Amino acid sequence: MADSRKRLIICGMAVLLAAGIVVSVFLGKFSITPRELWGIIISQFADIDVFWTSQQEHILWTVRMPRILAACIVGTALSCAGCVYQGVFENPMAAPDFLGASSGAALGAALAIILGMGDRMITAMAFFMSLLTICLVYMIGNRTRGNKTVGLVLAGLMVSALAQAGTSFIKLVADQTNELPEITYWLMGSLTGITGEDVLFAFIIILIGTIPLMLLRWKLNILTIGEQEASTMGVRVDAVRAVSLVCATLITAAAVSISGMIGWVGLVVPHFCRKIIGNNFKYLLPASILTGAFFLLMVDNVSRNLFEVEIPIGILTALIGAPFFIYLITKGGETA
Repeated sequence: MADSRKRLIICGMAVLLAAGIVVSVFLGKFSITPRELWGIIISQFADIDVFWTSQQEHILWTVRMPRILAACIVGTALSCAGCVYQGVFENPMAAPDFLGASSGAALGAALAIILGMGDRMITAMAFFMSLLTICLVYMIGNRTRGNKTVGLVLAGLMVSALAQAGTSFIKLVADQTNELPEITYWLMGSLTGITGEDVLFAFIIILIGTIPLMLLRWKLNILTIGEQEASTMGVRVDAVRAVSLVCATLITAAAVSISGMIGWVGLVVPHFCRKIIGNNFKYLLPASILTGAFFLLMVDNVSRNLFEVEIPIGILTALIGAPFFIYLITKGGETA
């Protein structure tokens, strides 16, 4: 596929995402018309006659827009991290929670909930425990003998199992009236209650982690041809791999800390984009970022509008991801 066509596809994805954001503003149990939306926005810069309700303005700025932006940011982070993990590990089944970031975040959130901490501290604890889990994984992985990459993956599996055991124990001793339902709901993944502060927190960290990945994406192509070949081309393989994994893990931790456990996005989206745009990370990474944002935004729209009771977004992504996983294991030769 010609480079010009790939650029056109990416531009089309960006336009589709922008259109999805605009449409999402009008979706919800409280109606906001295009005229009312335009009036609310203009009123921030000029004095005009008010023809909308204060409730509509409150819903737009404090509920709907933070949630829309959070869906885009989380989708961006998870799909970007999944794309990088699949390239670095040369494993088509790699996902953002490959090294235990999600399991660590779940343990931190469960611990914060059982200690009676507020929403801000739940987010902070989830982020902190996610990073702590990853540090432990790296320490164990670097001390393993033989292939360091394999050692890192095995360390991730082990530490994830320990974190999951800790979460299960907390659920066992949690108060069944209040604490257990809150922990269970967090583990299902949801963007309910997202605030502007949450969005800003995640955005800053995800931006810090995504920029280096975008700058290194051409070197990720070289990593896929093999370590020895990459070294002969002047690429510092260990340094590129380390920076890529740290950045991918950082953005995963930030995303999971505000959204809870949302699976499959980092697995499904990169493969979908690979089918459309090819394996070149120069185009695959930005395509995954845009598609991930659009995908999670659309799933969240379904989550909050399909029924009177909101469906946890993690359930919907699993319903889409599980059939795709079956496709991958039955068509394994086509996914590499």
